[in-house]
Amino acid sequence: MSGHNKWSKIKRKKEVGDAKKSREFGKFSRLISLESKKASGDVDSPGLKRVIERSRAINMPSLNIERAIKKGLEKSASLLEEVVYEAYGPGGFAIVVFGLTDNKNRASAEIRHILSKHGASLAAQGSALWAFQKQEDGWTPRTTLEPKEQDRDELKMLMEELEESDDVQEVCTNAEL
Repeated sequence: MSGHNKWSKIKRKKEVGDAKKSREFGKFSRLISLESKKASGDVDSPGLKRVIERSRAINMPSLNIERAIKKGLEKSASLLEEVVYEAYGPGGFAIVVFGLTDNKNRASAEIRHILSKHGASLAAQGSALWAFQKQEDGWTPRTTLEPKEQDRDELKMLMEELEESDDVQEVCTNAEL
């Protein structure tokens, strides 16, 4: 009965947790690099300071934070761009996807593919963002709507898949999930 011991079970759980952490650290690393570029490496700037505090809240190692700050000062950091995609998902709920990418064409194709797989479609600029307002900690919906059970499940799967994408930083919807 190989593969049925205690260590195998622990190892599999650890792999899942480590993959999730790695994905989060990668997203914050890109965000720190972008803010570092904007602030010219000044750690006392409000934007960079806020992102560093958020990354420390998820236990991102200081070495990774320092490396991301230095990477933001290199010439290759100028390739990162902020992108916003607006969409309408199952049940007509508004979805806004915020991301950082070094290749807009690849990112938009990937987002479009994920959306079409779940019955959603990209919307025109400004057509879904009006349903949200900017807060200090991110975007929040102005009003929320209760989805049907089938739409709720489809929206949850769509949101999870979008968040797993490397280029996506944040996904917002006006549905009560």
